[in-house]
Amino acid sequence: MPKEVIVNDAQIRQAIGRSIKIIVSNIKSTIEETPPELVADIMSRGIVLVGGGSMLRGIDKLITKETQIAVRLVDDPLTAVARGTGVIIENIASLREVLVSIEDEKVPT
Repeated sequence: MPKEVIVNDAQIRQAIGRSIKIIVSNIKSTIEETPPELVADIMSRGIVLVGGGSMLRGIDKLITKETQIAVRLVDDPLTAVARGTGVIIENIASLREVLVSIEDEKVPT
């Protein structure tokens, strides 16, 4: 049966801690696999976080600490992905050459 439970921020941090570690680990792995010329761009421009997960308090500082790359949040992270997708859809013809097709995508093993 549903019931009300009061939890504090330490309990929430503990509950999502493993997932956060996996996210940070995957960011680091991706950077390690990225060609040096792209890493140079990332180092100079930083990592930009979008989406609801980017609103987790301190995730930007944790990623900066673990990667040694500046991290910043967009102004409206909850709608940024949807707005960006809208821009792509509106300009699909001119962006087609830079978009990745399903055939080019690696299948996780």
